Amino acid sequence: MLFLPNFALLNNTKVKKMKTDLKTNIKFYQVSSRYYRPENEIELASLTRYEKVPTTIMESAEQGARQAALEAARVINESIEMHGRCVIGFGFGRFVLKVYDELVKLYFADKVSFADVVAFNLGEVGMTEDEEQSLNKLISEHLYDKVDIEPGKIHTLNRLAANENTHSQCKSFEREIIEAGGLDLVLCDLNPDGSLAFNEPGSARNSACRLMLLGNDSRTRTADLFQSDMPPKTAVTLGIGNILNARKIICVAWEEDSANALFNTIEGKMTDLVPASFLQVHDDVQIIADLDAASHLTRISYPWKVTSCEWNDYLIRRAIVWLCEQTGKPILKLTNENYNDYGLSELVALYDSAYNVNIKIFNDLQHTITGWPGGKPDADDTYRPERANPYPKRVLIFSPHPDDAVVSMGGTVRRLVQQGHEVSIAFQTDGDFAVSDDDMMRSILLAERLTKHFEGSSFQFIEEILSKLLMGTTTLDDAENIRYFKGSIMLSEAMMACRQMGIRRKNLYDLRMPFYINDPHGQGKLTDDDIAVVQNLITQVKPHQIFFDNDLVDPHGTHARATGAVIHALDNLKDEPFMRDCRVWMYRGQWGQWDVDHVEMAVPMSPEEFGDKREAILKFHSQMQDAPFRTGTDGKLSWQRSIERNRDLAEKYQQLGLATYEAIEAFVQYSFLNNNTD
Repeated sequence: MLFLPNFALLNNTKVKKMKTDLKTNIKFYQVSSRYYRPENEIELASLTRYEKVPTTIMESAEQGARQAALEAARVINESIEMHGRCVIGFGFGRFVLKVYDELVKLYFADKVSFADVVAFNLGEVGMTEDEEQSLNKLISEHLYDKVDIEPGKIHTLNRLAANENTHSQCKSFEREIIEAGGLDLVLCDLNPDGSLAFNEPGSARNSACRLMLLGNDSRTRTADLFQSDMPPKTAVTLGIGNILNARKIICVAWEEDSANALFNTIEGKMTDLVPASFLQVHDDVQIIADLDAASHLTRISYPWKVTSCEWNDYLIRRAIVWLCEQTGKPILKLTNENYNDYGLSELVALYDSAYNVNIKIFNDLQHTITGWPGGKPDADDTYRPERANPYPKRVLIFSPHPDDAVVSMGGTVRRLVQQGHEVSIAFQTDGDFAVSDDDMMRSILLAERLTKHFEGSSFQFIEEILSKLLMGTTTLDDAENIRYFKGSIMLSEAMMACRQMGIRRKNLYDLRMPFYINDPHGQGKLTDDDIAVVQNLITQVKPHQIFFDNDLVDPHGTHARATGAVIHALDNLKDEPFMRDCRVWMYRGQWGQWDVDHVEMAVPMSPEEFGDKREAILKFHSQMQDAPFRTGTDGKLSWQRSIERNRDLAEKYQQLGLATYEAIEAFVQYSFLNNNTD
């Protein structure tokens, strides 16, 4: 059996009150405030020369939501003063809900009133088996029910419109907007796929209110909103044309998974593949984003193209990596002319010559590469990413799903074990939702875990469930046992993968985090109980190294919640004596990869070592063919993309003029100083 944490001890674990979402405060280097808070209009014009939509960048989502609420309140007050009413189109995504929470605060502070507001919801989902799924209800819980808006002034699309009389009901809704005087304001969020409301990629600029068949991204977002595994397949939405007819549009975007969409909206070409890009033609639109969402904009990511820079080591590395990509040259072949031609003459002036800059960055990147991820004993560690002592180290790896650690850092895990460190892996969830019904039906023999759990009745249970699955007659009463069964499959596969890598069974921990197991859809809210589970284990192991996942763009939310629990636990424990001797590293793999300029430790793999990692991954039979979740339009599984990223990173290092490897796994050090703990 895997070790189960002693939940009875959790009552003795001191957990501070949960703070704001600390994971959003992870910063790889400090972005100069000059790039997003310019001192004057001239500097703003220079910084935003590539931007086609007015954009306000705030340091955090909380600050962004507050700014959007203040701007919305200003528009409401001015419109009521001028016209006696304000007609607003209200969006419904997870980003704009934060704005509604801030508007409620302004209402109670007597900064705004909704008595003369006429509300039109931008969309509504189609009928589903879950009658609780209603966007009007969701907006009401965050806004309408908490302010003084009159119920009769709230207009919502009829959920039945998704099933019958769609055209006539949509036209009727549009007439109601016209009769109210037209939309004075639209409050909405930018979806990570570049859509607005339910206007899927492919929506025309003049599209009207209509029925939409939802794509996978929209269904995933909607499922997360309602914490449901039965998202609607259809929705009715105001069209892009309706939204553009509003006198003022405020659009918000937070978090890293919005970065591509925000860049394409603001700096890209107008295209129906990114419906939000049509905001470029509106004469009074404001996008408000946090730094994570704005990270791909030129002024944040490549500031040397629009202004003089405040250079630091990270920004210099980013600039040189970019210059190598532009010129097709390795670092040591860059010339003064290359720097001048691409707007980086400041660096030549700063270091006297291109050669000096080249050597500095080449050495910086060279020093990130190590075959000793736990530190090399009895060696000079001055330029190594990990310290030599203590040796051997206690290493604790957190894995959101049972396969994440193997898929994302399996080569590193194998190295750590072979080099004598005591490696433990904590499975934060059992990953049951990633196991298909077909794979469950194939997995009859599950050994002691099922037998003990079902007190000797496991085979009777298996026969009953298999029969129901084959007949398609499973019920909600079966759900808990089915989840346990599927989770056991995933954990059993993880145990086999870890066995191949040499990890002892007693060093595997099944944390069964409450946010996952206590919610029927595995999407519960992170609570102090989750933090206590992680904190208790860290205190017990007292590790010298911690690795945790930073795949925050996971569309299903499990990685973000699991990461949040680790970061909060680390924040609580940062002053403990044993933590002074602990370094913390972040990995990615399932949903993304670190940019080269962010990497602080790169662990290379030979062809044989890369093959061993693949063999360990293949122990997860349930994820090879029948896994429910695929990424991208080519249908590849996340583990397939992860090993491709390992190869791609090795190729990038080679193109920069560094050593050639089969594949590389990358890590960024987590610093407690990077987080606002006030």
